[in-house]
Amino acid sequence: MTLFCRILGISCVLIGSCASLNAQELTPRRWSHLPTGINVIGFGQVYTTGDIYFDPVLNAEDVEMEIHTSLVHYVHTFALLEKSARIEFAQGYQKAEWTGKLDGVDTTANREGLTDSTFRLAVNLYGAPPLKGKAFKEYRQSVAKKETLIGAGLVVTVPTGKYHNDKLLNIGGNRTVIRPQFGILHNRGKWTYETTIATWFYTKNDDFWNDNELEQDPFYTIQSHVIYTDKPGIWASASLGYGEGGESQVNGIDKSDRKRNIAWALSAGYSFTPRFGIKAAYIGTETQTDKGFDSTNFALAASYVW
Repeated sequence: MTLFCRILGISCVLIGSCASLNAQELTPRRWSHLPTGINVIGFGQVYTTGDIYFDPVLNAEDVEMEIHTSLVHYVHTFALLEKSARIEFAQGYQKAEWTGKLDGVDTTANREGLTDSTFRLAVNLYGAPPLKGKAFKEYRQSVAKKETLIGAGLVVTVPTGKYHNDKLLNIGGNRTVIRPQFGILHNRGKWTYETTIATWFYTKNDDFWNDNELEQDPFYTIQSHVIYTDKPGIWASASLGYGEGGESQVNGIDKSDRKRNIAWALSAGYSFTPRFGIKAAYIGTETQTDKGFDSTNFALAASYVW
């Protein structure tokens, strides 16, 4: 398996940052073993469409969204306390349009600007020793038939995105989101099985729409992936995720809007050279309640390793 075959999976765009909504990402191969001391730069494009279901008191009906997201994603690997680790940074730029009826009148809203910025620190706690060069290659050959990895990560999204406190729909969220993660990966020959659980903690938005105050309960997610590697540099995956929680309070009043979402994805990667390749993904989400949103996302990303 080439170096890029392992790295390409981490260049997927963060679908959860495509709107200031309770989306959940589906990212396969995020716990894969990487050599230390490498850098990865990725560029992605995402096209998102969907339907949004608001609280009836807002008198917003038939609301649809169309979002174009451009994303840059950087990864650096290193050794931390004799464990392999990585730090990541992702920044997006969006053009978004929402159409629907407000108080029975056809309405369109357009936004454009930077998304909130995302940072991630991840450490492999079990397996995946910090290696590079020949030692890394020899180790990968020794565990080619069977391997189990366990990792932990922390994702922090900071409110750098464009935000208007007099608008209900925004690109930025005007709050920090903290996501501790725990993952397990098992390789068996050409097949890889990976599961990640995470909790999303939200800080208070004290400058919410029309000078209100927004608070939100934690949102709990689980995602699993089945990945098949045909030969070095070519792989495909199928993913399924579920999220629940995230009930909101506005000015201390419970909105009774607990979220329950299902997400699914198909992804594939191909490396043209050991350093350069592409990844394509389809991601769908569907709310299981009468408040939330359904979305369809098409993503294409390219990565370069040095």
